[in-house]
Amino acid sequence: MMTSVDESGRYQLGEWQVRRLGYGAMQLAGPGVFGPPRDPDMARRVLREVVEAGVDHIDTSDFYGPHVTNQLIREALYPYPEHLHIVTKVSARRDKTGAWLPALSAEELTQAVEDNLRHLGLDVLDVVNLRSMLDVHGPAEGSLEAPWTTLVELKERGLVRHLGLSNVTPTQIREAQKMAPVACVQNQYNLAHRDDDALIGELAAQGIPYVPFFPLGGFTPLQSKTLDEVAARLEATPMQVALAWLLKRSPNILLIPGTSSLTHLHENLAAAKLTIPEEEMQVLEGMK
Repeated sequence: MMTSVDESGRYQLGEWQVRRLGYGAMQLAGPGVFGPPRDPDMARRVLREVVEAGVDHIDTSDFYGPHVTNQLIREALYPYPEHLHIVTKVSARRDKTGAWLPALSAEELTQAVEDNLRHLGLDVLDVVNLRSMLDVHGPAEGSLEAPWTTLVELKERGLVRHLGLSNVTPTQIREAQKMAPVACVQNQYNLAHRDDDALIGELAAQGIPYVPFFPLGGFTPLQSKTLDEVAARLEATPMQVALAWLLKRSPNILLIPGTSSLTHLHENLAAAKLTIPEEEMQVLEGMK
């Protein structure tokens, strides 16, 4: 059955061709991505609907909750459909207050990979992203050689198929590539936050997918009179326009919008069908 997700197109992720519109599981945890959701049954319903709609890659992490989103994914979807690829990330942990703390030692990274495997019920992880924690709020220069080396060793042990990077700079990407292929890069990027404009083009030239996190603004959703006006003219929601803009922005962009609402899920997936005329793209480009 053809779904709206098919209309997002496809791009390479590791050895797979995936639909460009995926799903991010972060919002399935409790407030502040900490603790369980208010309605676990609804969270599982959303996950099942994600797969039924044709989404074939889900982004998660064992430090969401912690452990909550991975356990929900397993409860809702295990045994996993053959076409479904789960992308996770490591390098952080949570304390009792929910704070995000670096966890970049070899022991912590190995434990994180093993925790992801156990909570997801997998023998091998399709993609593991190393998230730089040199600055929690954004990319910061500094060596990631030690943690990247640990993940390369875990890959060589057969626990991980592909490695990616998150919250990183172009220099860090190039340094990592000297040691092992980088399957994807996941950084913050959206209509209002475009620091990675040049990087997206560099990765596209190498056939590497760029996965923007917070494609809809994250904890502070995108708000713009311009965006609202374009959405009204296109008879779409502002969030649909923001997602459709990203799909049109570059063919190597893979999207992972997250939601705990079935209504918002279907609105997000419908963005794949939205065509933005060139004149409206120019209006949106002027939002910087």
